[in-house]
Amino acid sequence: MEKFIKNLDAAKVLSLVDQVNYLDGQIVSKTLAQNEAVSLTLFAFDQGEAISTHDSDGDALILVLDGKGQITIDGKDSILSVGQSILMPAKIPHAVYAIERFKMFLIVVFPKKGEKNESKS
Repeated sequence: MEKFIKNLDAAKVLSLVDQVNYLDGQIVSKTLAQNEAVSLTLFAFDQGEAISTHDSDGDALILVLDGKGQITIDGKDSILSVGQSILMPAKIPHAVYAIERFKMFLIVVFPKKGEKNESKS
């Protein structure tokens, strides 16, 4: 049987925050799914670590699992903490910075193959 979501135990109650660990001076990631339609990734950022400004072909949703992070979208900063989320639209520059140790679940949904995503909303 094909497994679409990897690196998690199936049919077991789990805590996403416990699935990725902090490492001093690093960003740790754990990919749960990656294909042309969707990407599911857990991240743990040590304090002060960052992903520099970039964009994506898909819409990206951040779910904060632990700590506090600064998300910059198209030059505008937002501070997020546990339980908060933010949507980073496709093709819009964005960055992530860990104000303190910070864990997030990133869900990226890509356009259908051959379909252009030109939204700037």
